[in-house]
Amino acid sequence: MATRLLLIADTHLPKRAKVLPQQVWDEVDAADVVLHAGDWVDVALLDELEARARRLVGVYGNNDHGVLRERLPEVARAEIDGIRFAVVHETGSSRGREQRCAEAYPDADVLVFGHSHIPWDTVAELPDGAPLRLLNPGSPTDRRRQPYCTYMTAVADDGELRDLQLHRLPLRR
Repeated sequence: MATRLLLIADTHLPKRAKVLPQQVWDEVDAADVVLHAGDWVDVALLDELEARARRLVGVYGNNDHGVLRERLPEVARAEIDGIRFAVVHETGSSRGREQRCAEAYPDADVLVFGHSHIPWDTVAELPDGAPLRLLNPGSPTDRRRQPYCTYMTAVADDGELRDLQLHRLPLRR
């Protein structure tokens, strides 16, 4: 049975936007699992996602404090349809990221991260020679120096990650 995934990070509500775009909420409703790689900023979004998502896997980011750090881990791990996921907010500089992450997450198949607001999709080689997929969905609310706000969807299916798609959101007016 395939599992539909939504990957988001760096929502920064209500500082960078007042609400998540409707397109992202539609994806929350369609997803079996939502993975959020931190920088929520306000606990209200965590409450909303916990109430609305079928399953939520989330971590706190560098802009998350208080209740968010009490309720969320720094690193989350989940096995979803035969794929071992790790979720973290920060991975450091893009230079040397693959090697660093392969050493830090040798028990994961996919690492979902945020912080930079820059979409990322690369593969590192784990110490045992297996691949580690590194995914950053960007931000659905704060594009920073990127041309668009973004998020990702994918399907976990019997140990295979497939149908990964980076979605661009319309520019806000």
